[in-house]
Amino acid sequence: MCRLFAITSETHLSPMVALEALDVMREGHDGSGVGLLLSDLGGPFKKIKDSPILSGIFTKQGISRLDNYMTDLGFLTKHEASIRPSQKPPAGVPQRAIYLIRAYEYPDKWEGWSREKIYSELTRIRLELADMGAESQEMIVFSFWPDLVMIKEIGDPVTVGRYLKLDSSDLQAKVIMAQGRQNTNYDINLYACHPFFLSGFATMTNGENTAFLPIKEFLMSRGVPGYRGFESDSQVFVYILHYMYTHLGLGIEAYKHIITPLQDEDIEKHPTRVLLKHLKQTCRRLIIDGPNCVIGCLPDNTLFMAQDRKKLRPGVVGGRPGMYAFSSEICGLDAVIPDRDKSEDFQPMYTETAIVGPDRKEVVICKQSEPLPPLH
Repeated sequence: MCRLFAITSETHLSPMVALEALDVMREGHDGSGVGLLLSDLGGPFKKIKDSPILSGIFTKQGISRLDNYMTDLGFLTKHEASIRPSQKPPAGVPQRAIYLIRAYEYPDKWEGWSREKIYSELTRIRLELADMGAESQEMIVFSFWPDLVMIKEIGDPVTVGRYLKLDSSDLQAKVIMAQGRQNTNYDINLYACHPFFLSGFATMTNGENTAFLPIKEFLMSRGVPGYRGFESDSQVFVYILHYMYTHLGLGIEAYKHIITPLQDEDIEKHPTRVLLKHLKQTCRRLIIDGPNCVIGCLPDNTLFMAQDRKKLRPGVVGGRPGMYAFSSEICGLDAVIPDRDKSEDFQPMYTETAIVGPDRKEVVICKQSEPLPPLH
């Protein structure tokens, strides 16, 4: 099993906080890889939150191709916090030229564009860059989005973090998602490393999804350019989340109703039964088959945790006003927020979603038995 840790804080934190939490859960991951998502950034990025940041791994040749491509589009570099390792990598960690973290000025011709059009174009550019580097591996692109950085690498999480000097860099964030990977494939594909991201939405999962193929087929049939890749059976969770918000107009309260709908007899007694019947029928091919524990982040930096019906993957939420964490194990919480009221730690059951909003005041528990709010 993989291990997951996410934290939301009113103060900016180093990514090493999350990596050290993974380290105390090391019996649950084999050190074969790590993924980090940082949002609500601090440091030099705090003042340029609207500028898109390109994150990925590049060779020198890849950087040259990138520069030509972005210049042709009219992008100018605004700030860079890239990591260029000067030391030999630790055992098991590949030698890389540059871990790119670069914020850009938008092209002049984009002035006056709607946010929807800008975000669509950012996604298109990310996908095109990923395709350009797919064969040669000169460019491995994880994200291109405002106020967000992603880092992924092969190796033990803490070892990778120290090697990249994440404890001394100017990379800090109020929301951090981290995965310690348990390799289930012979070859390690960095695109298959969690968290997964699309247009402001992110998820990471501990488990397996044996309903992957029908879900993949349904999503690919929607005609959404971002629904692609599918390097991991867990990647569909972020696409389902995105589809639910942007195409169905539903909020996080409905997520469990999509991936793990209630039994028919329970729907008949539900105060929102008409909508739930319709959702179960039309989104039947999005129903997952676990076990899965899902941790996700919304565009407004809300964090959530949900379980599937089998409830065979651990997950706990705890903290205090101003700082809450989501962890695969309680020891991860203990390592980062030892001064919390542990009696208020919460482990979501299969009908519950634990939510911490961007105000970071409390953990809200949403149950599938409750009425759904109106469509947005």
